[in-house]
Amino acid sequence: MAAPRKLLSLVEKFERNFDAYKTGHYNEAQVRKEFIDPLFKLLGWDMDNEDGLAEAYKDVIHEDAIKIGGFVKAPDYCFRIGGTRKFFLEAKKPAISIKDDTDPAFQLRRYAWSAKLPLSILTDFEEFAVYDCRVKPVKTDKASTARTLYFNYKEYADRWDEIASVFSKDAVLKGSFDKYAESHKAKRGTASVDEAFLKEVELWRDMLARNIALRNSKLTQRELNVSVQSTIDRIIFLRICEDRRIEEYGRLMALQNGTQVYQRLCKLFRDADARYNSGIFHFNKEKDRPTPPDELTPGLKIDDKVLQKIFKSLYYPESPYEFSVLSADILGQVYEQFLGKVISLTSGHRASIDYKPEVKKAGGVYYTPIYIVDYIVKNTVGKLLDAKKPGPRGGVSKLRILDPACGSGSFLIGAYQYLLDWHRDKYVGEDRPKKHRKVLYQAAGGEWQLTTAERKRILLNNIYGVDIDPQAVEVTKLSLLLKVLEGESGETLTRQLKMFHERALPDLGNNIKCGNSLIGPDFYDNRQMNLLDIDADEQYRINAFDWHAEFPEIMKSGGFDAVIGNPPYIRVRVFRDLSPYQAAYFESKYTCAIHVWDVYLLFFERAIRLATEKGRISFIVPIQTLHQPNCESLRRLLLSATSITTIADLSNIKVFQNAIVKNCVIVCEKDKQEDSVIETLCPAKPEELTHPSSSKWPQATARSNPLHSLKLALLSPAKDLCDKLRAKSWRLDDLCYVTFGLRSCAKGKGQGGKDRLVTTEPRAKNVKPYMEGREICRYAMSPSKRFIRYIPKEMYSPRQPELFEAKKIVSRSMLSKMQLVATLDSKGYYVEQSLVCIIPHGILTRAKQDASLSLEFILGMVNSRLENFYFATQIIDFSLGGGLVHATPGAQSQLIIPKVEIGEMEKTASLVERMLDLNKKLQKAKTEHDKTVLKRQIDSTDRQIDNLVYELYGLTKKEIAIVEESAK
Repeated sequence: MAAPRKLLSLVEKFERNFDAYKTGHYNEAQVRKEFIDPLFKLLGWDMDNEDGLAEAYKDVIHEDAIKIGGFVKAPDYCFRIGGTRKFFLEAKKPAISIKDDTDPAFQLRRYAWSAKLPLSILTDFEEFAVYDCRVKPVKTDKASTARTLYFNYKEYADRWDEIASVFSKDAVLKGSFDKYAESHKAKRGTASVDEAFLKEVELWRDMLARNIALRNSKLTQRELNVSVQSTIDRIIFLRICEDRRIEEYGRLMALQNGTQVYQRLCKLFRDADARYNSGIFHFNKEKDRPTPPDELTPGLKIDDKVLQKIFKSLYYPESPYEFSVLSADILGQVYEQFLGKVISLTSGHRASIDYKPEVKKAGGVYYTPIYIVDYIVKNTVGKLLDAKKPGPRGGVSKLRILDPACGSGSFLIGAYQYLLDWHRDKYVGEDRPKKHRKVLYQAAGGEWQLTTAERKRILLNNIYGVDIDPQAVEVTKLSLLLKVLEGESGETLTRQLKMFHERALPDLGNNIKCGNSLIGPDFYDNRQMNLLDIDADEQYRINAFDWHAEFPEIMKSGGFDAVIGNPPYIRVRVFRDLSPYQAAYFESKYTCAIHVWDVYLLFFERAIRLATEKGRISFIVPIQTLHQPNCESLRRLLLSATSITTIADLSNIKVFQNAIVKNCVIVCEKDKQEDSVIETLCPAKPEELTHPSSSKWPQATARSNPLHSLKLALLSPAKDLCDKLRAKSWRLDDLCYVTFGLRSCAKGKGQGGKDRLVTTEPRAKNVKPYMEGREICRYAMSPSKRFIRYIPKEMYSPRQPELFEAKKIVSRSMLSKMQLVATLDSKGYYVEQSLVCIIPHGILTRAKQDASLSLEFILGMVNSRLENFYFATQIIDFSLGGGLVHATPGAQSQLIIPKVEIGEMEKTASLVERMLDLNKKLQKAKTEHDKTVLKRQIDSTDRQIDNLVYELYGLTKKEIAIVEESAK
């Protein structure tokens, strides 16, 4: 592509006046107007919003940069697509050396790293530098650190193709920018801002917890948790306000000097109470405040050194964070993980920190990505706003939006932002913004913004949340209140406070509440309570919540108009272990609490009860909801009590990075319509949720037979393929017994007393060679030299020796990822219950084994990609407990084996024998070279087996692509 003539003219002009531009008199504003703006117009960016897009969707945001302490406190440009940030650009005057000066590069990288952007640009037109901003910035970095591209203005013409192919608007829209970013990702030092900030706040929690516990010996464990959390929340709030220019910059930093730091910090907290009226800062009794004042933390004793260390880590040059661009989404991700741990007190009143029991059992904390939040909000709140007008009398003020398990508040923040953008665009869209002077003001950059008073009104009228964790409730309030202040500065805030004669922020005590969304006050009915049966910790876990008492006006008017969120996924066994009283209550009060239920099913049922007659409900839930037997009761409820509008099958997207579970989003309306149609979509990547291709089918089809899968078409191209596979297959249990290994009923150490029977002595009485699940992998086993005393009367079923001593396939029942793991045991090992035994039917009946049944062939099928695809989409009984998939015998018995002739099995069976042999050799290999060669042979043979399986089923290229894509 030839360089545009206007670019050549810009270069010529810069060359002609080069000496004048290099003087300090030619400033940044001039170079932006005369060179940088025209350059990016040539790249297709609407620099001046000539298209008249709404504020939320402008291509470019020009920041009103202000210098504080020698550093610019806002990136000069933010380039966006559809309102989503893609990269920052920091402009400098030509007198500054982009190539060698460390400060401009460090400042740009701080902004982009804090905003979680992969790339950003530093330029004075004379020089053009691109930085990989995933690399954590460090104050000692050279200007060249993390720089991926550098050239000067004389190279613009020759390198125009290179520039346009990455940074033009068209390139960003087509994904070339993202591809470039991925290909230039640094291998080291790419700690993301949320990971780094999480470590930071965890360090603060550790220091504060230990010190407060030491200096305040009368604090209870709960008081300690509240004290630490409140202190951290308040510090973060004030520090973010400083970088947003709402608070005077450096007030916290100044506390490093002198003594009595905590007392002086409390003075700042009280000043903030007077300024903001927020529940975060609430120390005095006030009329009509919904929450009681904090009488605990002002009396704390905290050592100066602890707080001084925290304050030092919050400012340049120690801090890599730029808090003005630290989004609510990033803060939410940090807090979601942070809230997964709790401070405990030892007998000596020392603080220790560990995962909460329910989090440990659930295998961790999983934060909902912003694209899921946006999709759910658009399809609930967005639909409810259709044909409505803004303002106190426009009907929108009566909409009530609820997240009944709000956590750190991601869904409520998303809903609130949607409402803010909608109101502003509606007001401005009338082309008479002056008419709305009470709710709009014009910012320094010329864009229209909602006043703080209007943002408060929307928040208090529309946004509601409940969570069982009091700390989560406070974090949600913090995030929402920071959202109220977004876009404000100290000047605009002061001007508005004088105009409206009120403090800046609302108290959210009536909107965001702590309680158990699933347990009502009837929990205590007909019980001999005296609170003797239930300990204090259990009482706090129960925390019964009366919806009609807590939200009387809303419940009296019919309930909430939208109920949204990501409810917790916790299996019944966790409740029975940690809170058996809750488990019993759920099973008596919820129709969905039957069989092997999960708590998210109950949240869906509760949401239906809480929604208004035409309310909209949407949750992200496991994909198994659509087809697993234990979710049948919810499917019946959804089909009978609601109109399902949309089901998004997210099987092709890894929504939660550290979890195995695959997900879907269900959107429904409580207004039951007989002729309703369900829209189904199956995006291959997150961005396809914005413009999805979909199909539609009548809800009546599913309603007529809710026993069957709601996932009628698997909601993806896989449906026809799975039908084809089933038609050409036996089920595995048609050919083989599929059963657990040994389960001991003897009492003693270990699960079921098993450890008492295990020995390393081969000559002990009744001993048999023994193997555990961890000792097998695909096509290989490495059993330790251990034995089990096989005493049939001390074993649950199965007891028959033939099950173990016969040649058999052994497969893991507990998987760390969505992949079956099986091998062949021809030596007759007795295996533990975490392994599944697959044995031909003839073994137990002592009938002659069918000569056509090849265990090697079956093993090849079990380990193949095609089988794993079928297993993951049609069968799997997942669990998040400990992050494991549960591949039980009941699940594995449904695996498919193709109906083929003996001769068609032989080639696959011989390749499986080769795989078994290669894996034995790999276990014995000593040198790195030998291991590499063998691994390559194993990969090649594995691929050949997969291809043979495709051939046996007669799969087309398109069908193979579906299977291969699912394996990624």
